[in-house]
Amino acid sequence: MTATYDLCIQQNATFSRIFVWTAYATGPNTAGAQPQPVDLTGFTAAMQIRAYPLASAVLYDASSNITLGGNAGTISLEIPAATTAGFTWWAAVYDLLLTDPSGSVTRFLNGSVTVSPGVTT
Repeated sequence: MTATYDLCIQQNATFSRIFVWTAYATGPNTAGAQPQPVDLTGFTAAMQIRAYPLASAVLYDASSNITLGGNAGTISLEIPAATTAGFTWWAAVYDLLLTDPSGSVTRFLNGSVTVSPGVTT
């Protein structure tokens, strides 16, 4: 399951997004079935931004900016303003990988990243 979600980061401002991973416990075609948050307890997250897929240089590694919310299924990404102020690139790509306790990796999100240049510092 991979979703495409494009990011626009405002330079000189804190970038903050919260995602929730949900899934059907019994299947989407079961009468009355509602998606429930996936328990992310024990999971780890990794996210890198690169100029293009397979680029050798990492423009920014956001892995340390991600907080997982356990049984709430939340994935919180927060990049501080002091960090976005240093971004000198304007377009890139990213993906966000989640690894479960058994080592199975899921690409949760991917997409493009644009940086909107700041004026006020």
